[in-house]
Amino acid sequence: MFGRLFHLGVDALIISAFLAGIRRSTGLTPALSQVPNKDIRQLLRSYLEVGEYAFDFAVVVFGRSSSFERKH
Repeated sequence: MFGRLFHLGVDALIISAFLAGIRRSTGLTPALSQVPNKDIRQLLRSYLEVGEYAFDFAVVVFGRSSSFERKH
């Protein structure tokens, strides 16, 4: 049970970080203004912010690694 919840949480984090990457590279973002319930809208906004944090963290970790290099 705990393993399944952990797996779903990690999957949700990966999807959120993926959406953060899309926003960073293309400017496209989910249309939260179309969500009628303001509590759900705030929950989704928080979910996307967690993805931004995870994306930033991954960029820092990969940037410090010798296995990755920046190409401009």
